[in-house]
Amino acid sequence: MTSAAPHLIVFANEKGGTGKSTTCVHAAVALAAQGISVAVIDLDHRQRTSARYLENRAETAQRRAAELPSPSWYVYDGDSTAGLNEMIASAATNARVVVIDTPGRDDPLARYAATAANTLVTPMNDSFVDFDLIGQVDPENFKVKRLSFYSELMWETRKTRAKADGSSIDWVVLRNRLHHMEARNQKRVGDALTELARRVGFRVIPGLSERVIFRELFPSGLTLLDRGHLGELGVSHVAARQELREMIAGLALPMLNSGHPAQTAA
Repeated sequence: MTSAAPHLIVFANEKGGTGKSTTCVHAAVALAAQGISVAVIDLDHRQRTSARYLENRAETAQRRAAELPSPSWYVYDGDSTAGLNEMIASAATNARVVVIDTPGRDDPLARYAATAANTLVTPMNDSFVDFDLIGQVDPENFKVKRLSFYSELMWETRKTRAKADGSSIDWVVLRNRLHHMEARNQKRVGDALTELARRVGFRVIPGLSERVIFRELFPSGLTLLDRGHLGELGVSHVAARQELREMIAGLALPMLNSGHPAQTAA
């Protein structure tokens, strides 16, 4: 049983298709594999991607009679912040860390969860389409010309939290689906992220490349951390596992005793 407030990790992006649920589940399993009690709350009760992933994982563990480190999981289908707080409190009775996966759309509960986070993770594809969620750039020189509503919301929330209790939200922007070869657009996105990070105060870390293996693992609920259950891995799969480890380290979660890495836009 846990008594202290849990560390709240929120994966949030109002755009879909950014690998949010994949990174959410892998982060939760990585914590569980370290012996840390963790619970996942899926706020997208229509898609239920994270919940389905973990259900598949439990079925695989039972079918193979295997012990797979796993978080507990919940689906919140209410519409009130009070109800969500109750579920978080209930999950925290047996979890040191609560991970929340939010819908890939504008959602009041997702915004609330983001403002309540200790660690806020915003996965984004490496394009200006996704960058638009956090800022707008000049179409001629690609310099940041204004913050988005989301960035302004987080800026004000972080200031309010700091004044109220001295705490802060560690906001991490996760660059998913980076190309293996340097491209002009990738550099422009990176430069814009670096500029905006200085203004708003988030950290930028590399995430996961676009790999078929992540889609193939969903039916079994397995992750790239599940050694001994994946069969023979190719070179690309080994590289993907290393990317995953670097992503987890980059999140610099306090319960893993990691220090914050330097900001990077590559």
